[in-house]
Amino acid sequence: MENFDEYLRQGEPNKAEKAKVWKTAIGLQQVDGLKPSEYLIHTAKQNIEGEITFDEVKKRIDSYYQQHPTKTNEDRTEEADKVSARIAEMLGEQTFTFSPAEYLSIHRRLFTGMYKFAGKIRNFNITKKEWVLNGETVLYASAESLKVTLEYDFEQERKFSYKGLSETEIIEHLAHFISNLWQIHVFGEGNTRATAVFLIKYLRKLGFKNVNNDLFADHSWYFRNALVRANYEDISRSIHRTEKYLIRFLSNLLLKGDYVLKNREMHILADTVYDTVKQPDDTVNDTVFSLIKQNNSITANEIGERLNMSLSTVRRKIKRLREHGNIERIGSDKTGNWRIIE
Repeated sequence: MENFDEYLRQGEPNKAEKAKVWKTAIGLQQVDGLKPSEYLIHTAKQNIEGEITFDEVKKRIDSYYQQHPTKTNEDRTEEADKVSARIAEMLGEQTFTFSPAEYLSIHRRLFTGMYKFAGKIRNFNITKKEWVLNGETVLYASAESLKVTLEYDFEQERKFSYKGLSETEIIEHLAHFISNLWQIHVFGEGNTRATAVFLIKYLRKLGFKNVNNDLFADHSWYFRNALVRANYEDISRSIHRTEKYLIRFLSNLLLKGDYVLKNREMHILADTVYDTVKQPDDTVNDTVFSLIKQNNSITANEIGERLNMSLSTVRRKIKRLREHGNIERIGSDKTGNWRIIE
């Protein structure tokens, strides 16, 4: 995100505001492990400078990918670029209606051309293996009940009164609402990004004008993992649903709190009781291993970013996993991938 820091330091209000929007838009792609291209960064800077409009940004990106189509289905750079531009445009708009239709509209605008079901309520049941759950999944709402459940949650929130609540109580309620909305998982894909955009715009409607959206730029993966932990429990292993991580995120977001946001603290291995006692270093190795299992092309830098860990520490953990025969590297450090040895 240092690509836009120069505009924030310069202090020109219009450029700084656009830079914040772009940082948030690009940062949100991290919830699905996506990275934008250098072309997108260059084009975003032209928009910040006032040389081109958002419409021109989108046209240039469309044209770029017509001339440079992605070579594999695994390459989702086009999605990262196009969705980043659309999020930036939407966050720059001063429009919002608190309704299920608005929520669906946000998803449709973000993912048209990316997913055939953009803006549509999913008609199939889903599971998603989560790193923070060590490969387990949250139980999402049934496809048959999505529309009714979505409308019910919106109606309950619409009736709710924030009058007389303390700042802490407001944060706790918002955490509960957005956690429930996310868990419905009304969309087949892109659920977290659509929910994050909806939340940012809803907070504006509630009067939070000075939201620190850098949290979404720098800690979007923490936001997603916090939503996961708020909706997962396994009582047989003493794992309980908790909104404390989401509350920490929202406190930093809205109240300029100073909670340290570390993904590895949310991993269920960090608070599960085992028959054999794990040392702290073993737990960290497990989280690194789980991340590699989830994405065998992940780099040491990316692991460090996600776990809030120094590069030297990550390399030390990887070295230990290799020495123990858990993983091996196929190909070069830059273009290769990991092979998991079960």
